[in-house]
Amino acid sequence: MHTAAQRDANSEIVDLKKRFTRVGCNRQSLTKLALVAGLLACLSPLNAQAAKQAAKTPPFSAHPDVPAFIEEMHEEYGFDVTHLTKQFDAIRSNKTVLKLIKPAAVPEQQRSWQRYRARFLTERRITNGLVFWQENGADLARAEAIYDVPQEIIVAIIGVETEYGQNMGGFGVLEALATLAFDYPPRAPFFRKELEQFLLMARENGVSPLNVKGSYAGAMGIPQFMPSSQRNFAVDFDRDDRIDLRESTADAIGSVARFLNMHGWQPKAPIAVPATVTGDPSELIAAGIKPEQPLYALAQQGVVAEGDADRPAALIDLVTPNQPTEYWAGFDNFFVITRYNRSSFYAMSVFQLAEALREGRDSEQN
Repeated sequence: MHTAAQRDANSEIVDLKKRFTRVGCNRQSLTKLALVAGLLACLSPLNAQAAKQAAKTPPFSAHPDVPAFIEEMHEEYGFDVTHLTKQFDAIRSNKTVLKLIKPAAVPEQQRSWQRYRARFLTERRITNGLVFWQENGADLARAEAIYDVPQEIIVAIIGVETEYGQNMGGFGVLEALATLAFDYPPRAPFFRKELEQFLLMARENGVSPLNVKGSYAGAMGIPQFMPSSQRNFAVDFDRDDRIDLRESTADAIGSVARFLNMHGWQPKAPIAVPATVTGDPSELIAAGIKPEQPLYALAQQGVVAEGDADRPAALIDLVTPNQPTEYWAGFDNFFVITRYNRSSFYAMSVFQLAEALREGRDSEQN
C-alpha cells in the first residue's frame, strides 16, 4: 500500500520523465533518473516519520529548566531574554546525542585497548599525518618553538581528534550541549557550564549559536575544543585578529600546543615506557593516572620500568578482554595529554601515533 508521500513521489517521477523526454534525454539517463527518484520515494516515509517525531518533541524553550538558565545568562552576562528564548525555541532534545554519550552496555562494546588502538594506529592516519606535517611544517615548527611541545604530538592529537580536520562533526553544538545540560543528569553540571561558555564564545565571535557544528558532545573545529577550552586556551596563531578553529589550521596547531603547554608540558621529558608487573597492582591502578610515586617506589611494589628512578610515574593499565593486560609507566607528559581527553587509552593512542609519525618523518628526511 502506497503512502501519500510515495504517491506524490511517483507523480513526480512521471512528470520528470515527461520533461526529460521532451528535452531529449536518452534511455540511460531516464533509467538513472528513475532509480534516484525511486530511492527518494522509499526515503520519503522515513523523512516524514522523522519530521513527525521531531514535531512531537517540544522545543527547549518549553523545558522547565531553561527559563531559569536564560534568566541567569541575562543577569550575569547581559543576554537578551527574548532573543535567547527564540534560539532555544529552535532546538530540541536530541536522542542520538543521548545515545552516543552513554557508556556501552554491551560487553563487546566495552573497554578494549586493542580495539581502541586499531581505530587510530592505521596506515591511512599515519600517511595523512605525514602529509599534514609536510603541508603545515612552518606553523608546527613555530608552535614548538613558542610552546615547547613536539610537533609530532600536535599532529597526533589533531589526527586522533578529527583525522587532520576531515571529520569535525555535524551536530548542532547548541542543541547537543542543551541536550546534555538539561536531559543528561549524570553530567548535567559540566555541560551546563559548557553551554554557558558556548553562548559567550558565539557572542564574542559574532556568530549565531544555531550555525555552529561539532561533535555530539559539543567539541568544535580541527582540534575538537570544548567551548571553555576555546575561550581559555585557543590562540590566533595566523594573526588575522580572530580565532577560527574550524577553518584555520594554524589556529588549531597553535591552540593545541598552547593547551598542552598551559597544562604543564615538560620539554624533552619522557611520556611513557612499558612496565612489567608482579603481584597484585590493583591499589596502584586505583590510585589513578596522575604521577605521584617515583619509579624506585613503584619498583618496590612490583612495577619495573626503565627511566630515571626519581621521576614520578603512575601505573597505566591497558585492558583488552581475554588478553593479558598491557602495563606502562606514565609520566607527567602522559598525564598532560589526558587533560585533553581524560582517558589513558586516548593518551596512549596519541603517544603511539606521534611515535609512528616521528619515525615516518625521520625516514622521509634520511
